Amino acid sequence: MKEQILTKLKKYNHALILLYYIVILAWFRLLEYFNTAPRHIMYSKLDDYIPFVSIFVIPYFLWFAYIAAAMVYFCLRSREDFLKLSIFMFSGMTICLIIYTLFPNGQNLRPEVVGNDIFSLVIKWLYDFDTPTNSAPSMHVLNSVAVHISIARYNGFKKSRLLKSGSFILMVLIILSTVFLKQHSVMDVMYGLLLSAILYVLVYKTKFKGLQNLWKSYEESDSV
Repeated sequence: MKEQILTKLKKYNHALILLYYIVILAWFRLLEYFNTAPRHIMYSKLDDYIPFVSIFVIPYFLWFAYIAAAMVYFCLRSREDFLKLSIFMFSGMTICLIIYTLFPNGQNLRPEVVGNDIFSLVIKWLYDFDTPTNSAPSMHVLNSVAVHISIARYNGFKKSRLLKSGSFILMVLIILSTVFLKQHSVMDVMYGLLLSAILYVLVYKTKFKGLQNLWKSYEESDSV
């Protein structure tokens, strides 16, 4: 029994990287507490043409399930894909937090929510819980792109066109939800997409010896 547990722990020891999320969450909450008056307001004229649409709260919150499901699936099925996704997301979120720390930013696009329907009530709660600060680049955008890239590139999903199409649609809806709920400015989205593009090249297209050695070491540990 003890050997079986140790074998399982060794097989999924790559999941330990998820502990870094504690650092990310603590750092973000501290910034939310101290960055109450951001010096840099994110705004684009395009923001004025984007309406507030409360139903977009659905894909906005589906983001949490989208991220969690992908992380759990790849953790159990593909160590390499899991680590690449983790590196993409955690390095991206770290960069975002550094930017939030050095260049405190936010937005003032939020309307007064007056409805009493379920969508409006959830948005009111969201606005109370999540301040309109630390918005650029958007982590919602960054992580949504990271997950879709992982799904699109995974060999196990090569023939799963419906799954990959559904992932793409959900990613787009999540990104759109950030501006239709006035959680982010168009500028936040653009910076999030730019950061995602840079990280995609670094994680998936650039042959770093450090990353290659990481994959190799894990493959060797599996064969022992």
